[in-house]
Amino acid sequence: MESKAVLASLQPNYLLCPSRSSPSAAATFFPLPSSHRTRFSSLQFLKLQKQVLASASCRNVNETNSPFRSAAVLSDSYSTEASELADIEWDNLGFGFLPTDYMYMMKCAQGGNFSKGELQRFGNIELSPSAGVLNYGQGLFEGMKAYRKEDGNILLFRPEENALRMRLGAERMCMPSPTVEQFVKAVKETVLANKRWVPPPGKGSLYIRPLLMGSGAVLGLAPAPEYTFLIYVSPVGNYFKEGVAPINLIVEHELHRATPGGTGGVKTIGNYAAVLKAQSAAKAKGYSDVLYLDCVNKKYLEEVSSCNIFMVKGNVISTPAIKGTILPGITRNSIIDVARSQGFEVEERLVPVDELLDADEVFCTGTAVVVSPVGSITYKGKRVSYGVDGFGAVSQQLYSVLTRLQMGLIDDKMNWTVELS
Repeated sequence: MESKAVLASLQPNYLLCPSRSSPSAAATFFPLPSSHRTRFSSLQFLKLQKQVLASASCRNVNETNSPFRSAAVLSDSYSTEASELADIEWDNLGFGFLPTDYMYMMKCAQGGNFSKGELQRFGNIELSPSAGVLNYGQGLFEGMKAYRKEDGNILLFRPEENALRMRLGAERMCMPSPTVEQFVKAVKETVLANKRWVPPPGKGSLYIRPLLMGSGAVLGLAPAPEYTFLIYVSPVGNYFKEGVAPINLIVEHELHRATPGGTGGVKTIGNYAAVLKAQSAAKAKGYSDVLYLDCVNKKYLEEVSSCNIFMVKGNVISTPAIKGTILPGITRNSIIDVARSQGFEVEERLVPVDELLDADEVFCTGTAVVVSPVGSITYKGKRVSYGVDGFGAVSQQLYSVLTRLQMGLIDDKMNWTVELS
């Protein structure tokens, strides 16, 4: 059993208690000295954990503004049997960070290869103030999801594609990266170690965040001397507060997300900081998010802050072609394949913003949003609406097929899912 092998490798590196001062369930972590970590059996460690928690007078997480109860409390055993679900309000999950039990970590020197990683208790990590990721933004991340099936088993969705995308991004950012096999194995171990946090069927998913960063100290501009690969997870609900209701976008024609020759086509951390200014201004005006145009002609669609864009006209679905400034989304690629299997014609091309304003339907795709219908787009003061009641017919069809496949409700004829038991 995969779960037994995973649980046998757990490293109890941290003691954990909920923070007294934060209603958002931030956690206070007590790292055990490395000299002590090998001295405790699991039972001894758990006894010590309880003693420290008691002496620190840890309190339960404030429930007033929180959808969960004592979310940061660790399970009391390393049972190899099916674990009970975490005690949180699954019906009220949003898309926010919720501390779980374990994280995965693996390190590598510049020019070397990643070696065997390990699971650790979830907690803060230590970085030099001169770490490459902090000073020069040398970092990448991925986003994935795990779903619980009706039989209790867990499904991953195309994890090898995330591994390949990270490797491409690492090459662009002058970083070593885990092999595809190392990446997928690490994801499996992390999910199984945190399986009690995978929501019940239909209640959400376990969001998986792999990180690759230059953790070594470097002062002059250069690749970092050491790299850390880390995975943490958090149970999530819908990304947009609207849920599956239509979102409202505004087209940004002055600020830009990416430039030709830059890093817009890889999932580097700096790409996301660059959208915060426009996104914050849009949300302050009541919009859900921002749709960006190309920076050369300022008329062709690129993508939304964190997801790809599609438009529907008749039986034709169009989306901007991948040309170095647009992230090759895994959900994007999956929707394209699903659409073609459903009889739609799909075009990957330059899409002028004027065509978007004449579309029958518009929708976004991404790991976090899956498929999100667009209710309106505002461009230079002109607002065009596509519907206010939910999905259009085409986006509903594609959403239904993809999510049912991800959740194991239909046969996976694409061989995209990986089942964990």
